[in-house]
Amino acid sequence: MAETTKYDLVVIGGGPAGYAAAIRAGQLGKKVACIESERAGGTCLNWGCIPSKALLKTAELYTKLHHLEEFGLSCQKPSFDFQKVIARSRTVSDQMAKGIEFLFKKNKVDYVVGSGSVSVPGMVEVVEGRDKGTFLKTDNILIATGCRARRLPGIEVDGERIMTSREALVAKKLPKSITILGAGAIGAEFAYFFNALGSEVTLVEMLPQVLPQEDQEVARTLERSFKKQGMTVHKATRLEDVKVLKSEVKYTLKPDKGDPREGRSESLLLAIGVVPNLEKAVSPKVRIDLDDRGYVKVGDDYQTSVANIYAAGDVIGPPWLAHTATYEAVQAVNGMFGAGKPKRVTLFPSCTYCQPQVASQGETEQALKEKGVAYKVGKFPFTASGKAVAGGESDGFIKILTSEEDGEILGVHILGAEATELIAEYGLAMTLEATAEEIHASIHAHPTLSEGLGEAAASISGEAIHI
Repeated sequence: MAETTKYDLVVIGGGPAGYAAAIRAGQLGKKVACIESERAGGTCLNWGCIPSKALLKTAELYTKLHHLEEFGLSCQKPSFDFQKVIARSRTVSDQMAKGIEFLFKKNKVDYVVGSGSVSVPGMVEVVEGRDKGTFLKTDNILIATGCRARRLPGIEVDGERIMTSREALVAKKLPKSITILGAGAIGAEFAYFFNALGSEVTLVEMLPQVLPQEDQEVARTLERSFKKQGMTVHKATRLEDVKVLKSEVKYTLKPDKGDPREGRSESLLLAIGVVPNLEKAVSPKVRIDLDDRGYVKVGDDYQTSVANIYAAGDVIGPPWLAHTATYEAVQAVNGMFGAGKPKRVTLFPSCTYCQPQVASQGETEQALKEKGVAYKVGKFPFTASGKAVAGGESDGFIKILTSEEDGEILGVHILGAEATELIAEYGLAMTLEATAEEIHASIHAHPTLSEGLGEAAASISGEAIHI
């Protein structure tokens, strides 16, 4: 990278949106630079999706060790080294970050370490970090700075008593008790992890169900599973009056119905959503339109209100998922350089990696009822799956929602083993506008968990064999 370099595209942010945009532009033969304040991969790879899945795999394996006798095996008092558990997750992240750096080199992407800021249209300045003071001239700019965890006003995050997901990923010790505020995907995953390793877990959600965006039946079933695993779950409850003491956190639980109660735990983990990272990304001289919540407004081509400045990923708002961020960024670059008409996100899978896993795509039953859409339901329980029972993973079900009018697949909801992998078949089906009948007509291997996908489709017309 030379001071006189002129770029076709400069990407600010190296997460799932940013690195994907940079690599795609490189594939198109464009001169591109990607600026990342920490390390290639951004929050997802370094402080989110990847390290958390490493921790969850450890929790899953540790839980299975306690059920070996069900398989005719025995193990004397399984144990763990918490610091080694954390260290492994960091090693996984490090390995994947090196992979992104290799892909940058492969696609001739200039990798700049620091915080990028759009000083004026066509110019990005590195305002912090190793390459501070560098100015990059460019025809196009893509803002992909993502989001960060929302915090409680007036409550300092110290990494021990008060944590966000970031601090939890590098915790120095396993808390004896932990309260998790927010029962979305992040809250549910950390609840499973800490509970599996032996922490006393209290999960608090302000809305009427855990995983508020998921199907109500799925949420109810997951809540029962969490309680069976030993967690305490409070729904429709606010957490207020937080007091951070030397060895614990005290608070008040205020349910929508019923009397307030006092609570306490060694640690409090905040999983209450995210806010956009924009403070340093754009100079006050460059006025980009934002929505009421502070997210960047973009058009169908991902262009902001300022010509040749684009945005993609979490910084433009929900669904705040790594895979949709990547999709948006690639679409933006394709449109930017004439490689195809850009598309906005419509259908996408949502995944939660606790045990049992949750995955979904499309409409929930509640949403269809509210819209007055006539629909049919197909359902298959994993207790009827030979593969699930053989593997000791028979909790959960697959539910398919189809249009009563024309058979269109409107929604798919999976709770159970490998749900986050199984959802892909219906993702493809819905993209290709296939019907449940066509899923049923496709032969699924036996014995597999995926058989349930076909059986759920068949159950809509009463043709399922195993239920």
